[in-house]
Formats: sequence, structure tokens, C-alpha cells
Amino acid sequence: MAEYQNLFTAVQPTGPLHGGVPLPREDWERTGKPFLVHLLGRLGNAQIGPVYLGGLGVASLVFGIAAFNIIGFNMLASVGWNPIELVRQLFWLALEPPAPAYGLSIPPLQQGGWWLIVGFLLTVSMMLWWARTYRRARQLGMGTHIAWAFAAAIWLYLVCGFFRPIMMGSWSEAVPFGVWPHLDWVSALSLRHGNLFYNPFHALSIVFLYGSVLLFAMHGATILAVSRFGGDREIEQIIDRGTASERAALFWRWTMGFNATMESIHRWAWWFAVLCPLTGGIGILLTGPVVDNWYLWSAKHGVVPSYPATYKVVVDPALQAARATPAALTAAAPAAAPAAAPVAAVADVTRTPDGATVFFKVASTEITPTQAEVLTELANELKGKPQFKATISGYHSATGDLAQNQELAKGRAFAVRDFLGKAGIGEDRLVLEKPLQTEANISGEDPVARRVEIKVAGGN
Repeated sequence: MAEYQNLFTAVQPTGPLHGGVPLPREDWERTGKPFLVHLLGRLGNAQIGPVYLGGLGVASLVFGIAAFNIIGFNMLASVGWNPIELVRQLFWLALEPPAPAYGLSIPPLQQGGWWLIVGFLLTVSMMLWWARTYRRARQLGMGTHIAWAFAAAIWLYLVCGFFRPIMMGSWSEAVPFGVWPHLDWVSALSLRHGNLFYNPFHALSIVFLYGSVLLFAMHGATILAVSRFGGDREIEQIIDRGTASERAALFWRWTMGFNATMESIHRWAWWFAVLCPLTGGIGILLTGPVVDNWYLWSAKHGVVPSYPATYKVVVDPALQAARATPAALTAAAPAAAPAAAPVAAVADVTRTPDGATVFFKVASTEITPTQAEVLTELANELKGKPQFKATISGYHSATGDLAQNQELAKGRAFAVRDFLGKAGIGEDRLVLEKPLQTEANISGEDPVARRVEIKVAGGN
């Protein structure tokens, strides 16, 4: 006699093939004649089919296949229509969103228009499939837990590709359609906004992700362990208390003092799985529109400890000279102030022979209207010199916590880069360069120290 094993089904009870319960008259007929596959029966039910698509299912597949083909052909075009290169580079290829210069407008097809079309088609496909999932559950008299779990995943997709880009004012903030590129997007988002590890909703999402894995492993291992007593027939164990259910409960009660029931473990797993994308989506939605830098936010709210300065302060002679004659940074140079006089007021932005210098307020990364005018003027000049690149470097004062100041200097550099990007300058022409010494080493909150330097030079 065959012995029942846990990892693979050794005994496959079979009977007359059945198409399922009768459907209402207004529904389509199920598609396909059912048949048995022995190998699949070792992993699940051996019967394949029939399948019910219905109008919603067919429409969802049409939109989804159209989106898939547009992505595929764009990738193929990017490698010169070479199918071998498509296969070789598949994980690195992507259909990218529009550039920052287009904002929320509709760009040409080759400049992000295809991405917008694919986003629309995929969204419609998912919504139709969700409606199909909901209706199938209702038709079978089931609860709608599966549909709402699917809705949680759709929420995360819409946050990354629709809600957050709209709140940020640019489609360029959305996720590209590609394997490695979309992972690069997550990494860049984290770096740009002060590390997502300091985002409390990101932390909750990770907790629910790991919790789902743990619950799934615990439940799966428990059922396999008592399958020799019929533990896999869970509904019977719930209704009629038997040795399998009792042994599973006793194991966990003796191991950790408490046990779930055959019903409650599924409720826990459902909530953990659903809350993972829900909290993750909230965290991403807040990143940028509400919180620009999660590290600084955490430091402000006492989550991140203040770290002492590690390196000895070294005076930069050039910055000391700038402090003594700050007007040298402006076009007109008035008479030098007496040595004992306080530092003169500095304009919030000045043009230099090779670019511009932007001065920021204390603890701020905000671009003022005056700065926006000068940066727009600089961007227009760069558009007329496509061979030129702009190198952007951020500095900070010597007052306050060094680690927080360094993050602030980086955030200011990012703000200038993003503004120039939205003004139409490609990312490949905007180079972020961290100076060897970001600290200005000027006593007090000198406005000259809180600056971002933009240097324009010819590219290769």
C-alpha cells in the first residue's frame, strides 16, 4: 500500500471529471474540457480546467497583453531589434517614464509617451481582473478576502506609478517598467530622501512582510507535520475535533504557551499579507510630498541619535576669504567692510563666470523664486550648449551636528539638481560631486557656508 508523504502527494484519489457548480444563465460557459496530469497531481489537484474567463477576464487579458507587447517591442527597439541582445540584456532593459522636463504633460511616444500608454493599459487590466475576482467570489457564495488582498497590491502599484508622481508634479518620479531598473528606482528613492530605513511605514511594511513569511512557514510546517493524521483536511478538523488538530494545537501551546486555531491562523496570515503593501504604499506616498529627508525627520523627532563630529575641523582659506569679502560673489563689489564688522548680507543666488552659487536659509533645502529665475536662466544656457555638463556640490556651515549638516548639504544639492532636471536638462548632464570638505568652517551661521555651487564645463 502506498504511503502518504508530506512533500509530494503519493496517493492521488481520482473520480469522474467535473466542470463545477452550475453557472447563472447570464454567465459565459466555462472554457476547455477538463483532464488529468499526474505530475501536477503530486503538487496539487491533478485536474486541469475548465477555465472561466467571462467578459471581464477577456477584456483584462486584452489590455494586459497589449501593455506587455508595447514594453517588449520598446525593449527590442532599444537593442537595435536584435532578439539575441534582447534575451541577453532583458533584466537590464526598461521602458522609462518621461524626463522631469515634461512634468505631468503628455510627452512624445519615444520620450515617455509609451510609458504613459502602458501605465494606462496595465491599470485598466488590473482593475478588470480585480472586478472579475470579486464577481467570481460572489458567484460561488464565497467571501471576498481574495479580491481585497489583491486590491492591497493594486494600491501599492498605483502609489508608485500614479498617486505619488502626481503629488510630486512629474511623471519622472514613477517606476520604470523593467527588472533591475525598477530595483534601482527603489534604491535611488531611498538615497535621495535620506534612507527609507528611517521611514516608520517602511519599517511596518517590513515587519508585516517578515511576519507573513513566518506565519506561512509555521502553518505550512504544522499541517505537513500532522498530515499523517488527516491534518490537511482542515475543514473537518475545525468542525469535528480530531487528533491532528489537537496535536498541532498542543505542539504550539507547549512550545510557546499559546496556539492559533485552524481558522484564526489564516486570518492572521491574511492581515499580515494585506498590511504589507498597504503600509509600504503609505510610506512611499509620504516620501517626497510630505517628508523630503527621512533621516532629518528622524533626527528631529528623536528617533536617530546625534553623532559627535569625527574629524578635526580644517579651515578652508578660500572660504575664509569669501567670508571676509562676501560681496566678491556678486557682480558689483562694494568697498570691503572693516575686519571687526559682522559678515555682510549675501544675496540668495549669484551668477559666477562658470555657473552659479545658490545660498540657502538655515536648515532649509527650499528653492526661492529668485533662485528659480536664475536657475531657469542657467538651464536655458545649458540647453544651447548640449556638450556642456553642470557639476553640483553642496556645502554647510560649521554650526550644529556634522552628520545632519552633511545630509542637509546633500539635500540642497539634490534640490538644485531636481530643479534643473525639471527645467529640461538631462540627468546625464547633471553631475553630483561631493566636495572633499563639505563643511565651510566659518563660525556662526554664515550664509556663505550654506550654499550649493554649480560649475558648468564642456563634456567629452
